[in-house]
Amino acid sequence: MSEDTPRWDQQAANRLDGSVVLVGITYKEPGGDRLDQFFGTVVNVDQSDGITLRLEGSRTGEQFRLPPDLRAFFPAKPGSYHLKGTGDVVNDPDFTTTWTMTPPSN
Repeated sequence: MSEDTPRWDQQAANRLDGSVVLVGITYKEPGGDRLDQFFGTVVNVDQSDGITLRLEGSRTGEQFRLPPDLRAFFPAKPGSYHLKGTGDVVNDPDFTTTWTMTPPSN
């Protein structure tokens, strides 16, 4: 396994299960960066399938799957988080995670 390959820690995965996660994704696009923020409850944590969230707020009813890289999840500081794009507010989430999505080079 290379250093870039995330190591799976089942105890850390178990701590995510059922937690509320605040997610920020920056999409690198030709016209400039685009930020997407949302939050939800972790409903499945799987080494192969990733981390599945049941979204809340303005995206209630949706699910979103994140990669199974537990290194990207950090305990959230207590407080109210205001999401700029939607106006949603999440109070005292358990974890935060941020990702950058870059389109493949042609």
